[in-house]
Amino acid sequence: MTSKQRAYLKSLASNVDTIFQVGKGGIEENFIKQVDSALEAREIVKIKALDSYLEGPAVASVEIAQAVGAEVVQVIGTKFVLYRESRKNKKIILPK
Repeated sequence: MTSKQRAYLKSLASNVDTIFQVGKGGIEENFIKQVDSALEAREIVKIKALDSYLEGPAVASVEIAQAVGAEVVQVIGTKFVLYRESRKNKKIILPK
């Protein structure tokens, strides 16, 4: 992903609501399935790592991204943004 594409996705993410939270329960299989289906439908998701998740948002973002085949767009404070192009319904056109 180029810096121009990343900047474009960051601008899109500023208008996206946080739809998932990672807490003390950690990253479980069911959570991964939900994130995977949300990425398929939306292509971009924002997730919050709660204070009870001891690993922190940077570690959570990498673990989840690897599990669902996504890219980490940004990590800011306790929130992070993931992007993955939809296999069926492409909505976001990245700049070249």
